[in-house]
Amino acid sequence: MAYSIKTVDWASAREELVKLREKVFVLEWQLPRSAEFDSDDEQAFHIIVSADNEPVATARLTRNGEIGRVAILLGFRNLEVYKTLFSALLEQATAIQIAQVTLHCDLTSVDYHTELGFRPAGPAFMDAGIARLPMSCPINKFRLPDISRLH
Repeated sequence: MAYSIKTVDWASAREELVKLREKVFVLEWQLPRSAEFDSDDEQAFHIIVSADNEPVATARLTRNGEIGRVAILLGFRNLEVYKTLFSALLEQATAIQIAQVTLHCDLTSVDYHTELGFRPAGPAFMDAGIARLPMSCPINKFRLPDISRLH
């Protein structure tokens, strides 16, 4: 399947971003809505991945290089969408001259993110009831997953 990518800001794409993130985080994961949206949204770069002109995934990149709010609709959680989303995030980070990206991953995905080049960057903490670990990765060390495993 071919995916399209667009980089948007909060003001122009708020409705699409809210809809995607509410479906994943508020409805599916049952996280509190108040924990999902914050002041970083207004200043961040947002990526929307679409399939057949329908948004299926989003993530944001803050101006200090933090990747977050990665929301992928059920049925589209595969390496191809992940690679598409993260390629766009890294392209944006490079465009604004960010040399290192960070993220807060849940503890079950630490090994996976380590394989991608991330390293722990602090102690684990709780966020909306989910144990998370801050991790960081220089952009030149980030390794996207091999999507050839999908075929």
